[in-house]
Amino acid sequence: MNALTKPSKASHAELAAAIRVLSMDAVERANSGHPGMPMGMADAATVLFTRFMKFDAADPAWPDRDRFVLSAGHGSMLLYSLLFLLGYPGVALDELKRFRQLGSKTPGHPEYGHTAGVETTTGPLGQGLAAAVGMAIAEKLLAARYGAALVDHRTYVVAGDGCLMEGVSQEAITLAGHLKLGKLIVLWDDNGITIDGAVSLADSSDQLARFEAAGWAASRVDGHDPEAVAAALQAAQGSDRPVLIACRTTIGFGAPTKAGSHASHGAALGEKEIAGARAAYGWPHAPFVIPDPVLEGWRGAAANAAKARAAWDERLRAAPAPTRDSFLADLSGAARPEVGAAVEAFKKAASEANTPQATRVSSQKTLEKLAPAQPNLIGGSADLTGSNNTKVPGLEAVTPLDFSGRYLHYGVREFGMAAAMNGIAVHGGFIPYGGTFLAFADYSRPAIRLAALMGIRVIHVLTHDSIGLGEDGPTHQPVEHLAALRAIPNLFVFRPADAVETAEAWQLALERAGAPSALVLTRQNLPIARRAHTAENLSAKGGYVLREPAAARQATIVATGSEVMLALEAAETLAGAGIAVAVVSLPCFELFAAQGEAYREATLGEAPRVGVEAALRQGWDLALRPQDGFVGLTGYGASAPATELFRKFGVTTEAVVAAVKARL
Repeated sequence: MNALTKPSKASHAELAAAIRVLSMDAVERANSGHPGMPMGMADAATVLFTRFMKFDAADPAWPDRDRFVLSAGHGSMLLYSLLFLLGYPGVALDELKRFRQLGSKTPGHPEYGHTAGVETTTGPLGQGLAAAVGMAIAEKLLAARYGAALVDHRTYVVAGDGCLMEGVSQEAITLAGHLKLGKLIVLWDDNGITIDGAVSLADSSDQLARFEAAGWAASRVDGHDPEAVAAALQAAQGSDRPVLIACRTTIGFGAPTKAGSHASHGAALGEKEIAGARAAYGWPHAPFVIPDPVLEGWRGAAANAAKARAAWDERLRAAPAPTRDSFLADLSGAARPEVGAAVEAFKKAASEANTPQATRVSSQKTLEKLAPAQPNLIGGSADLTGSNNTKVPGLEAVTPLDFSGRYLHYGVREFGMAAAMNGIAVHGGFIPYGGTFLAFADYSRPAIRLAALMGIRVIHVLTHDSIGLGEDGPTHQPVEHLAALRAIPNLFVFRPADAVETAEAWQLALERAGAPSALVLTRQNLPIARRAHTAENLSAKGGYVLREPAAARQATIVATGSEVMLALEAAETLAGAGIAVAVVSLPCFELFAAQGEAYREATLGEAPRVGVEAALRQGWDLALRPQDGFVGLTGYGASAPATELFRKFGVTTEAVVAAVKARL
């Protein structure tokens, strides 16, 4: 959109000073926080929100609003000050006074879902910028689907030097440049200061040249000259490339002795310094006092920005009913009713066919049914499409000039992919999934953790799940990764045993809107463990009895994934020796834990237990007692065919049988 009319009740200097003094005062009261960045970027933020941003403070979730991402999340008081001044619900002045206090709407770093107006959780530097790339991707995808009448907004980012130093920024900016995300605009707080001191201590990059090389338009302005900032933002409105505006600012602007120094970065300024800054701004008011003309100026800017909302509402009402219904269904984020029917039909066919299949292939075949059932499902892979089996007919590739597709080639950018998927998810309109090898979840982990913290639905397809991948060797064979992922709260890790459980896992991942999921899948073929079709999604309880002996249990074997086959074979061998053994499949520890102790104990039984998983035992306390056995790994793998590796490391039917007998 073009620049909005300037608010008339206060000068730019007064509007910007309001951000500065609120930021100083809140940090001072908390005796904790980062005042320097908000003080330095107040001018640029004031120009952005009073002249360019399209939003409705009364409805922070309005779908066609511009997105604002504070990637430099430590400067959270910049955002909280803006939210209060603009009249966002729940962000009253008292909340600014409770900055960084328990239960406040103003935590130390912005948290998605906690404070109105916060588009994504930020703080781990670089991730906000990378998530913003995902938001811009989602906008362009949604616009290609529904047109500019319903979808036409921009994504603005305030990023700091730390954001640009973090490696994920390179993944993000090269992806954005390749996709020509012209509605992505980054305001770089180019203040030359980090915690240790001058940026020059550790970095001498030509950031403008770097962004330009990645396909961006880049320019530098005086970040304290509102007209220069406005001119740069105006020029960015018509760009066919993403835009970087380097705003040369002074950190702690106005502080008499700490401005321009790392001393203003991450600590309260002190009463004397604050008094000097107030004098420099010509601000005679007491802490947290915003005079009516200034507040009215900010509220007037919010009212002006919201005018676009009424016109959009009218366009939505005028849209053809099928278009409107589809648009709102996509935005709702709900799993479509057709998903359950598609999964049940697939399960029935898989049980009847009884064909051994790698679960990565089962996942692909499930996706063939889910893609038409869930039209807003968006796929991708970090350059491992053929190995992850993440692309199916109907999911055409997205290209820089054609966003009508549903499949993103993320390139070798695991972290960037995971962070961009977070941005797609919080933007709304799509359910993203993306693939890589399980061993490379280490690269994605910070973004997976952030998705779990935010409680958003992102689906990670993680294939080549164990030493079973074979010849690529220990660099690619995950050992500790299952335990590491299961350690992340609110992440649901599924390791299905066959095609049936794979389809069930997909259904559960799609239907769980408040958490990310990881589908951990094999390279090697697995037989069908569930040969009798059940309409019920048995994986929904995380674990269930797959085989119950006719006689009273003498032992229970608990297994996941490919090792369920070993458990069943061991149970048959033991039955031949007159030993009654049950087999429990445990595809999802998190769902199993959620069932409660009574269900878990009834499923696992009182008899001795042996766990089986081609990974570390860490995390298995959910199912195993100290005296129970475990057949798995204690170190890294090796390079050899999978069958040889399972024998070498003792993850075999014979080892399971021996472990059971040792406990009888």
